[in-house]
Order: sequence, then C-alpha cells, then structure tokens
Amino acid sequence: MDQLKPTSINSCPLTPLTFLERAAIAYGESISIVYNSTTYTWSETFARCVRLASSISSLIKKGEVVSVLAPNIPPTLELQFAVPMAGAVLNNINTRLDAKTVSVLLQHSESKLVFVDYQLYSLVLQSISLFPSDMYPPILVLIEDENSVSFSRNLDFDELTTYEAMVVKGNSNFVWVRPENDWDPMTLNYTSGTTASPKGVVHSHRSLFIITVDSLVDWSVPSYPVYLWTLPMFHSNGWSYTWGMAVVGGTSICLRKFDANVVFRAITKYNVTHMCGAPVVLTMLANSPCAKPLKDPVQFRTAVVARPDEFWGETPCAFVSLKMELKKKPKEKQIIDFCRERLPHYMIPKTVIFMDELPKTATGKIQKFSLREIANGMGSLPASRM
Repeated sequence: MDQLKPTSINSCPLTPLTFLERAAIAYGESISIVYNSTTYTWSETFARCVRLASSISSLIKKGEVVSVLAPNIPPTLELQFAVPMAGAVLNNINTRLDAKTVSVLLQHSESKLVFVDYQLYSLVLQSISLFPSDMYPPILVLIEDENSVSFSRNLDFDELTTYEAMVVKGNSNFVWVRPENDWDPMTLNYTSGTTASPKGVVHSHRSLFIITVDSLVDWSVPSYPVYLWTLPMFHSNGWSYTWGMAVVGGTSICLRKFDANVVFRAITKYNVTHMCGAPVVLTMLANSPCAKPLKDPVQFRTAVVARPDEFWGETPCAFVSLKMELKKKPKEKQIIDFCRERLPHYMIPKTVIFMDELPKTATGKIQKFSLREIANGMGSLPASRM
C-alpha cells in the first residue's frame, strides 16, 4: 500500500477546463449558449474554444495575462475556457470601471492581450493612453455582435483583429494546454477597491475546480439546467457557473445588459431554472411592471425537508410560514392539494407544519438542519403507499 502513489496513469492535475472537454462528449448535441438569434451546442462550443485557444497561443507566451472587458455575451463565456486553454492567465475586468482604474489594472497585470466589446472599445483606448511612455500596450481584439456589423470599419486602426476572425483562423486540431500542476494560476481577478486600490486575487486550476463542484453541490444543480446570466461574468468568474454549466450540460442564456422586463420574458421563453442576483437585482425584478402575484397568495416562506417514512424510507415534509395579514388560515390538506395539482407525485409533501417564522441564520438563510431535527423528532409516518 505504501507504493500506491500518484502517477501519470492514475492522476492528473485538477482543472475546470476538463469540464468542457467532457461536455462535448457527454452533452455534445445539447444547447450550451443562447444569445438573441445565436445558438451553440456543447460540441460547437468546445470546437470554438479550441480554435480560439490556438489563436491566442500564437500571440502570447504561456503564463502571460489575457484580459477580457465585455458584458454577458457568448464570447465572454467562451473566453473563460479558451484563455486558460491557451496556457494564459484569465483576467476579467469590471465593465463599470472608469478609464483610470482600467488603466491601473492593465498595467499592474501586465496584460499582453485584451478582448474588448465594441461598446467599451473607446474606454480601453483611453485607458491605454494613460500608460507610461515606456510601457508597451497590449494587443487589442474587438468583440462584435449582430448589432455592430460596421463598427470596426469606422475605426482608425489598420491592424485591428476581431474575435470571430481569431475563432475562424484557429487550428481545430490544437492540443490545448493542460496545467503541469493544478496549483498553476488560472485566473487573476481584482477586488472592487472600495477601501483602497484594487488588489489582485489569483486562483489556481485546483481551487477553481473545487469551487465549481462545490457550487453545484451546494445549490443542488441537476442535469440540463437553464441558467440566465443576470450575474456579471466578470464578478468572480460568474461565481464559477461559467464552468459549472459544462459539468451538468446546462444552457446559458446570455444577456448583454440587465433589464427586469427582458429577464421576465427570458424566464418564460426559455423555461429558466436558475439565475443569480445581488439584492439590488432582485429588488428591480420585484418592482418591475412584469412582476405578478404568486399563484398561492397565502404562503410567505416555505422549506421542505425529509421526514422518516415506514414505507418509503422518507417523504417530503413542508414547513410553511403564512402571511401575517391572512384572516382565514389554510388547512394542511389545502396545501397538499395545491401541490398535487402542480408537482410530480413524489414531490408532494405528506406532512405540512405551520410556523409563525422559519428559523434563519444571521444572513437570512433558512436553517434546514433545524427543520430536519423537528421532522426527525416527529418520528416515522405509518406505512402507506399514498
């Protein structure tokens, strides 16, 4: 047993880049990205990232920094894979920063290549103009979309390279660069700089692999989710869901900018199952004219945990907090009947417990472990096939 050590046969460096390679095989024909009229499958996304990585590797050396300044559009998502697949370190930049701050980040990171959305191109030019005279500027690659067909033609920039041109000219047989060690750096992010200058935060391939898997497990993400990109991909790499969707064969619905009405339409149109959002985003959604009352107006908060069951082993037990203004409280049967009309049979709670307030943590999350203790303390439900 002492001789059982890692070798190239039984061990390899952990990296979330392998999620994309697997997705191309396991979910090849499943939709990976949707953006306006653009749609890609996972096999197409992998092929595009390989070609893009090939083009990037021809412009930079291994370990150099490549920056991305773009909104939640397909190229931004593809670059989360393609940049490190080229052996470079990915640097996402906040699109809301001013030219001075962007200049500081580009200088500090010593970025050699910058992918910039056409709407932010002038910002990057202004940022580069603030470079010291002895500092060589990075190569710029313009990201266009269907709304910017003639944009690059109006630029006074003879050698301007476009994103799609790099994808097209890339080698489809390129062998993407795997990390020699899973502690090799994969991303360079920066703090918001609210108390001082922004500070660099480096993540390794290993840490991002673990963060991605942990996020999926913690959120109980199933296979084939539909994820709506309301969270900026530049914000901590979209909380790792940029890579996480490849693990579960998910579909990413990209939005160039947040708009509550557009979000509501997208949720309905694409049957969105997951999205992330800061409190300000959720408040904007709640105050949108598109917001509608819930179908069940009596429930304020609900949480479901497992309760022991003599026949099934365990069955759903719902803890319900009702709205305070209710004059007539519903019965347990009414809640169960409501669920029966809308949920698969196995999801229908067999037990409903009413509480004035569900137990919560200091950050407002429901303490499910406390509810499990209550459910277990109630004992097993008698044997029943219902």
